[in-house]
Amino acid sequence: MTSAPFSTLPLSAPVLANLATLGYHQMTPIQAQSLPPVLEGRDLIAQAETGSGKTAAFGLGLLHRLDSAWLAVQGLVLCPTRELADQVANELRRLARGEGNIKVLTLTGGVSSRPQAASLEHGAHIVVGTPGRIRDHLRRGSLDLAHVKTLVLDEADRMTDMGFYDEIAAIVGACPQPRQTLLFSATYPDDIRRATAAFLNQPVEVTVKAQQTTDQIEQRFYEVEFGERDAAVGHLLKQFRPVSALVFCNTKVHCRELAEELRAQGCSALALHGDLEQRERDEILVLFSNRSCSVLVATDVAARGLDIAGLGAVIIADVSRDTEVHVHRVGRTGRAGESGLALTLCAPNEKKWVSLIETYQGAPVQWYPLEELDTDHAEASPAPMVTLCIRGGKKDKLRPGDVLGALTGDGGLSKEQVGKINVFEFMTYVAIDRQVADQAFERLNGGKIKGRSFSMRFVEA
Repeated sequence: MTSAPFSTLPLSAPVLANLATLGYHQMTPIQAQSLPPVLEGRDLIAQAETGSGKTAAFGLGLLHRLDSAWLAVQGLVLCPTRELADQVANELRRLARGEGNIKVLTLTGGVSSRPQAASLEHGAHIVVGTPGRIRDHLRRGSLDLAHVKTLVLDEADRMTDMGFYDEIAAIVGACPQPRQTLLFSATYPDDIRRATAAFLNQPVEVTVKAQQTTDQIEQRFYEVEFGERDAAVGHLLKQFRPVSALVFCNTKVHCRELAEELRAQGCSALALHGDLEQRERDEILVLFSNRSCSVLVATDVAARGLDIAGLGAVIIADVSRDTEVHVHRVGRTGRAGESGLALTLCAPNEKKWVSLIETYQGAPVQWYPLEELDTDHAEASPAPMVTLCIRGGKKDKLRPGDVLGALTGDGGLSKEQVGKINVFEFMTYVAIDRQVADQAFERLNGGKIKGRSFSMRFVEA
């Protein structure tokens, strides 16, 4: 299907010009199906996977109804996690550049609510946040939703899975009627359909199915006994040696157990699941994205919304019963024209689910014997980087350039030996080449950044 250009939509000239500047010329399938009814003011239920362009789909609709001259909360976006809320808010700010001075405020947990309340006193056009923190501000009276024109529930299935339904219902009750409600979800099972029916008014439904895996992704299936799969994951990592790998499990318990087993095998592995506190989750994602951790073991719910660039391999430790979930998993690798590798382990009793995958993709899967893996003398490769945590952040007016300057000055490093720098409110994380990390720590720990001394420590994966 040929995609339509954004210029076919009833958007203002400044918005279209900004989209062109951002490189947005042709609509993705979810945008082409959802934007026309959204711009007409209709309620919407949209099923689409991560990376499909859904933020622009609801973001352009949300901005279309805003009165920029009126500084009141006219748009509200609920997201399941802090990192997704940050991603959405940043994308909305980019989309709003053609609209003048649109203020987008993020309200999430993990940080003090007092500065957020102070920001709310100065006004905002759009609020993006997590249900728990939004509900908290409503209780305190620091947030007024009486003027909301558009309410967006992003990743509604995941918010429900995480137990946010009561908070969402209370937030929806604080929004006015009539309003426009846009619900975006990767899946839309009957229980969520029933639970959200009262939030919507004669919604238009659109569905964009998960794309079948592309030619640049090599898929391999291995039969393995149930009790041997954790060891088999380690064998696969040692055989193929991906720079970074995302390993999928079906349960939180298996995530924890597999990560422990991989660490025992010498792999740099961390587990990402729903029982983690936000601070722990933030730190794990920093370590994985900056290459201080090579293997991330995750459930589908925990991995939803993550945008991981340059992922070398996906390993599926537990076959999913849902074929679209399998395609979502495989599609995490081989992005942006790069080649990818997807390795699936299958116990004998899971072969029925593999048969469904074959039917879905219209072709048989390729089986390989585990015995072909030559890992008797192979050792796990350590992650190439180590993360240094500095006890100082945005509140201390630290910027990435300040940290880089200190590391390449007093720290004695070259720019090539310094990786990704993440500055949070109170902490800064910087990736350093493993070979020179100890030397850099010794030299920097006694020195200063921007004329101040900060305590620091290594964060181990």
